[in-house]
Amino acid sequence: MVFYVRSLIPRRQASEEGPASVQQVLRSLNGIQWAQFLSGWLALTGDAIDFFNVTLNIDRLEKQFPKDGINSITAAITVNLVLRIFGGVVFGTLADRFGRKWLLVAILLFCSLIQLSTGFVRTLAQFLALRSIFGFAIGGVWGLAISDALENLPVEARGFASGILQQGYAVGYLISSLLNLFLVPDNRHAWRTLFWVASGITAIVGAIRAVIPEGEATLRAKAQRRAQDEKIGQTTKVLAQQAGSMLKKNWKLCLIAMLVVACMGSLVHGSQDLYPTYLVKNKGLTDYQASVVAMIGACGAIIGGTISGCLSQFIGRRLTIIMFIVLGMAFIPLWIIPSTVAKLSAGVFWVQFGVQGAMGVTPILIAELSPPGFCALFLGIVYQVGNMMSSGTSQTETIIANTRHFKKTVVVDGKSTVVPGYGDSMCMMIGIIAFTAIKFVVMLTENRGLRFENNHAAVVEDGTQDHTPPQIALDEEKIPDFADGHLQNLEK
Repeated sequence: MVFYVRSLIPRRQASEEGPASVQQVLRSLNGIQWAQFLSGWLALTGDAIDFFNVTLNIDRLEKQFPKDGINSITAAITVNLVLRIFGGVVFGTLADRFGRKWLLVAILLFCSLIQLSTGFVRTLAQFLALRSIFGFAIGGVWGLAISDALENLPVEARGFASGILQQGYAVGYLISSLLNLFLVPDNRHAWRTLFWVASGITAIVGAIRAVIPEGEATLRAKAQRRAQDEKIGQTTKVLAQQAGSMLKKNWKLCLIAMLVVACMGSLVHGSQDLYPTYLVKNKGLTDYQASVVAMIGACGAIIGGTISGCLSQFIGRRLTIIMFIVLGMAFIPLWIIPSTVAKLSAGVFWVQFGVQGAMGVTPILIAELSPPGFCALFLGIVYQVGNMMSSGTSQTETIIANTRHFKKTVVVDGKSTVVPGYGDSMCMMIGIIAFTAIKFVVMLTENRGLRFENNHAAVVEDGTQDHTPPQIALDEEKIPDFADGHLQNLEK
């Protein structure tokens, strides 16, 4: 226990002469770095818009395909999430071999075409097929966008940038909610319009990334590959061997990192997905009021993620995550108990402030743990598997809420009605998940200040072994190699 507590105490980075302010760091960025960061953020936002276009329109899709039912629509979400794993592996490997830019552009333009086609489907089979293809393709976006954006920024800016990047998810939710609130109801094409709008957004993001130069880290990796003077076939073979070796050596790190992402994703889904339904069925709010409250929560998420990312640069990634989880859980009573829109809005703002603040630091924590030369692959595998593991959170909450012990009786129009107990179900689930998340976060070490740009390219023969020492080490000692170092807390 003493070791765990000591490991969370922030250490001054070795190269620091003094803490740089956020303003100083931001002023030091050039136009290309800003553009690379913005394109990554837009890519994540576009991904979120598409995801919520489905989850927020399950009822409309059920009416569109009445013979197939809601279970088939939710199956499309599950299949989409599962296939993202394979996309993350394939495109992450290709990105570490050939570079980020043009692969990301190709994926985004292909996804735009799939989204456009989705708006014209006539059967559920067509819908499922397109969503499956889209899931595989979009699986590569998160790892490529995060690595492309973060590795080209100064070390001092990465915590702040991670918090903003991850809030592309919250911004995507906000945009999708606004489209559902104002565009869909009076449009004869209904939900189809959402996919056409998303297609345009994704195409624009791809076009923006196409005109932005490749990142310096990727260009340096290409120079290293040329210096090796290897043939394409030989280089690809080396990359495949090293990827397998990396996963074999770091399987414990991969596992715990996946569990951290799964817990953080479960906190997000558990506190967000069913909350509008809870407000309507248990609190008697209108659909419009519930949407407004949910959007206020999204605003809290954006602010929380921005602040937590900046804070993590000074007090460490793990300590920041734990602090924001505890902060979010402290406002659970205000999030559940009141019945007025104002109080519920305050509650959801602070809960999402804490939850998404913790989630905002997760990308940089995982990125700094990634083995050298395999940032995109490692991020893709860890995030997509963890994301899939968390996908059943809201379904589990629904099952629990419909059990006999959790159901509630509410008065609607003067009549007593038995409804699912979403409030108790959500409280129980996110309480357990929050405790579990803290436990897994403590199990990891952190490489705050790791310089991605000094790592060898994946195709260099010793790429899986070379590691630029981090600027921070626990107990003033050198952090061990990736093969056994990042889970040193488990050994203790």
